[in-house]
Amino acid sequence: MSGTHTKANLSTLMLGAIGVVYGDIGTSPLYAMKETFAGHHPLQATEANVLGVLSVMFWTIMLLVSLKYVTIIMRADNRGEGGSLALLSLASELNARRPKTRWFLAILGIFAAALFYGDSMITPAISVLSAVEGLNIVAPQLHSFVLPITVMVLTALFMVQKHGTGVMGLAFGPIMILWFTTLGLLGAKAILFSPHVLLALNPVFAYHFLTLDPWISFLTLGSVVLAVTGGEALYTDMGHFGRFPIRLTWFSFVLPALVLNYFGQGALLLQNPQAIKNPFYLLAPEWALIPMVLLATAATVIASQAVISGAFSVASQSVQMGLLPRMEIRQTSDKARGQIYVPLTNWTLYLAVIYLVFTFQSSSNLAAAYGIAVTGTMLIDTVLIAFVLVAWRWSPLLILPLVGTFFCIDLAYFSANALKIPQGGWFPLGIAVISFTVLTTWKHGRKLLFDMIAKQSVPVKVILDDADSVNRAQGTAVFLTAVGEGAPSALLHNLKHNQVLHERNILLTVIVEDKPYVTKGNRLLIDDMGKNFYRVSVFYGFMEMPDIPAALELCATRGLPFDMMSTSFFISRAMIIITPQPGMMKWRKKLFLALSRNAMSAADFFKIPTNRVIEMGTRVEI
Repeated sequence: MSGTHTKANLSTLMLGAIGVVYGDIGTSPLYAMKETFAGHHPLQATEANVLGVLSVMFWTIMLLVSLKYVTIIMRADNRGEGGSLALLSLASELNARRPKTRWFLAILGIFAAALFYGDSMITPAISVLSAVEGLNIVAPQLHSFVLPITVMVLTALFMVQKHGTGVMGLAFGPIMILWFTTLGLLGAKAILFSPHVLLALNPVFAYHFLTLDPWISFLTLGSVVLAVTGGEALYTDMGHFGRFPIRLTWFSFVLPALVLNYFGQGALLLQNPQAIKNPFYLLAPEWALIPMVLLATAATVIASQAVISGAFSVASQSVQMGLLPRMEIRQTSDKARGQIYVPLTNWTLYLAVIYLVFTFQSSSNLAAAYGIAVTGTMLIDTVLIAFVLVAWRWSPLLILPLVGTFFCIDLAYFSANALKIPQGGWFPLGIAVISFTVLTTWKHGRKLLFDMIAKQSVPVKVILDDADSVNRAQGTAVFLTAVGEGAPSALLHNLKHNQVLHERNILLTVIVEDKPYVTKGNRLLIDDMGKNFYRVSVFYGFMEMPDIPAALELCATRGLPFDMMSTSFFISRAMIIITPQPGMMKWRKKLFLALSRNAMSAADFFKIPTNRVIEMGTRVEI
């Protein structure tokens, strides 16, 4: 995103940012204070505790969200993109000459992506459930309708994903403006009746709370962190709206609304400690309860939508970076290239979310599962940004206190949430471990596969030396190969069985760069090897979808025109045979084989017309 914006453009970007970026952190007031005082580790709503908790919440938001993410980490944009994988890519690029550091960073980044999958399952469940639970305040006899309504809302949300979110997105901004305005007004009204709650802005109250009874305050951190869940989304969505609009909307609108609401809930508890059963909804006058439930449900749907879209994006990036097998990824907008739909991810998330709703049955129970994935991601982001700052040659006198402070805070919150593993924290960790295993198995398995293919390949020079003595068929043959050197196995099989070469032969390799996007000028690298043989490398960023026919059309501008009607695409399909040879554990080889068999065909993934494709099998032992 450009650093300069017209007033109209800036207003549009700010409206879009309010509608998409802040959904998760913006719906935290629904449950953060309630869980802190009435959750799994209840805290008595005394004045000292209320002011202490509010002070800890306020300064956590200021340090972890305002300073760490909005002010510092958002400087680390990877060609305008943000998020853990973009940060991983940038950190790896800046440490390209340090193989061990790159390996360590890759493991961290992959685990951050794995943690995100667990988070993306819990966020829709806890958000929508906490909103619908407002019915318990409206009329306790409606309690039996909470779960069915929650499931209906979530089912409708996941079903509309295939149609894209363009139309629905138009309403997101105004709804979230209304939501944050309501948060601020309700909070301000309560503060007027107990203005001394503003004393909690003084960090001394946080210090006293944390040191008076360290064990109780440590347990409380596990719930206080719910106030910053979604803070990492400000960096993740930077590519869609730009750094400046996100910063401006955060400091001028969203942050004040959140602080007012949290302090308003604190003021309510000072007046009436019994309000802890649901301080958010009890801030509203009785006549406004039903409208508040409807508005909260709309806001949580928007928050869930942002997380689901993020999961699609992470899945797409993982495929492009070689961490997941090829899968169906549909573009849902001709104008916005970031709007995609991944069917497998969508329905996997849906089943997991519904499982969570029926298993935990309340937002309070789900709160125990929430937090550990977010704090784990925040901890990893702190480590990654440390490497980036060192590579940027920031002064150690600045890096050490900054990163050290962030690391200690993140570690404290992660440790506090680790205590909740038996109560539900096992779920996001379990999902993360499964996801991490799949991601690393696919990545390592592909390396083994490509190494074996490279060993079996014949140097292209051998083919070229005998090319003049081989019959030539009319047209162009494009051989897709993942290996940059040697002759593709499909070319060898064609030559062996059909004893023929085409008039023109293209050895085509798709390479995904450590950057979000690649410009058209850098899309192609063409090497004329002689005798009508060409090696063509097509470069994409990890945020882009490969399109081979479009890339071949671009070749015409480089003096290599293509007629699709006279072009045949030869694709090698590896028939993997598991052997006892070292390289990977047997169970992981079996997992890699299963993933490989279920991968989307290369022809469909690269958008190659099926009537122009010839597949040839090749046996590979790993």
